[in-house]
Amino acid sequence: MADFNSIKIDKSMYARSGKNLTQQLEEMDPSANYRGTELEGLDAFQRQLKRFDIKVKGRNSDTVEKFFQTGDSAALFPEFIRRGVLTGIDQGDMLGDIVATTTRIEGMDYRSITSDQTEAERELAPVAEGAYIPETRVRLRENLVRLTKRGRMLVSSYEALRYQRLDVFTVTLRQIGSYIGQMLLKDAVDVLINGDGNDNAAQVLTPTLRGSVSYKDLIKLWGELSPYELNTILAPTEVVKKILAVPEMQDAAAGLNFHGTGKMVTPMGATLIHVPSVPENHIIGFDKNFALEMVQSGDIVMDYDKLIDHQLERAAITCTCGFAKLFDSAVKVLTI
Repeated sequence: MADFNSIKIDKSMYARSGKNLTQQLEEMDPSANYRGTELEGLDAFQRQLKRFDIKVKGRNSDTVEKFFQTGDSAALFPEFIRRGVLTGIDQGDMLGDIVATTTRIEGMDYRSITSDQTEAERELAPVAEGAYIPETRVRLRENLVRLTKRGRMLVSSYEALRYQRLDVFTVTLRQIGSYIGQMLLKDAVDVLINGDGNDNAAQVLTPTLRGSVSYKDLIKLWGELSPYELNTILAPTEVVKKILAVPEMQDAAAGLNFHGTGKMVTPMGATLIHVPSVPENHIIGFDKNFALEMVQSGDIVMDYDKLIDHQLERAAITCTCGFAKLFDSAVKVLTI
């Protein structure tokens, strides 16, 4: 076992494909070895911060210049930025509520699969001895998943930040992560409505009365989605207001949950999520367990040379992701 105080860290570790710095440190210095010690609960990266006495939060958080006291501690700085950005993505993350699975790839080419079937093909009828057993055909999509790079350019100088407290700087990193997360959510909404380029746009339903939402419309959305479960509804601000004004949404249980947690649940049990990027007058209803696949190429990528050698200046922080529909009929759109 390598002692965490003697691990050699340099920028070449960022050039290794497939693993970020924290994962590489965990291989050299497994957290499992610290069970029952005062370092239990810290991951390998956090132990390196402790090694160099770098405090990143709290009243006594250090300044940015603390990272640049040695070459090894300077090599921790890009990972600190990556983790801060990821925290921002996770804090405002709604993708976890709508994505069925996440696939990580190395490269830019990915072709998803599907096995959508007709109603008759879904039935599992009794099979007599020696008779034909119904098949579920899994096939590749015709077109590749479109991956999009999203990111921000972090522009500053070491002199401008050297005396800035790390906990304050982390707020900026979380904001960058929040921006990236919002754009990823917008991409996901577009795929749910318009498809992923494989002629699989969502079926569009019409309301009972244009411009309004009734309980009958929500029931229609629920019924049209069968045999999938309507467990998630996305809607923009004005449409959410109209849904919340439906009389059936005023029952005690729904109101108590909304007042207590801020989470909105429709009378049929579907979670209502406020997503401003959903197009005006659209309601997206789907089964989150079968509708959407998120495809991510690599990890959060940044210009580690600039962050270590040039001490910021201009450093790009990017994330390359795309979305694919898994089962086309697991998504329906109601336009009011």
